[in-house]
This record gives sequence, C-alpha cells and structure tokens, in this order.
Amino acid sequence: MNEPEKPTLAVALRYEAPGAPKVVAVGRGDLGRRIIDTAREHGVPLEENPALAEALSTIELDSEIPPAMYEAVAAIIAFIINAARQAPVHGPPRPHR
Repeated sequence: MNEPEKPTLAVALRYEAPGAPKVVAVGRGDLGRRIIDTAREHGVPLEENPALAEALSTIELDSEIPPAMYEAVAAIIAFIINAARQAPVHGPPRPHR
C-alpha cells in the first residue's frame, strides 16, 4: 500500500551580510506551492532538501537560522550562487554597489 503524499513544504531564506540567513516564508500545501511558483517566476534558484526544510520550518519568521544549521544552509547558498553564475543574464546589467 502506498503512503499518502505529504503536502508540499517550502521555506524561503534571505541572506544579507553580515548576519546569518533569515527564514522569510514558510508554507505547506497550497501555500508551499505558491511560494515555489513565486520563486520560479522571479528566477530564484530552488533546492530540494526535505529534512532541512522541515527543520527550517520550525524557525520563527524573520529570525536568523541557528548556528547548528549554518553548515547545511551554507551548502544551499553555495548552490544558489553557483546556479546564478551559470544562469543566462536577462535585461539590462545591474549597477555594482
């Protein structure tokens, strides 16, 4: 017998140096799918990691991730940076800050 499908879980992070990444959105089911769809519409790279998503979903919104999660989240950020470097550039170049 097949297990019922779990609702989609999505967690969005924002990273602005010098602090740690913050959890800025969490959603399950329809809301989780909307978070994913919105990320795709805006060209945000996605990484699927159910165990990390579950752990991150317990963090209060707009709170920094705890130090125990730094290594796992750093791997995700490295993936995103690499994906962004390989993605085709659309629109006018952005000014450097």
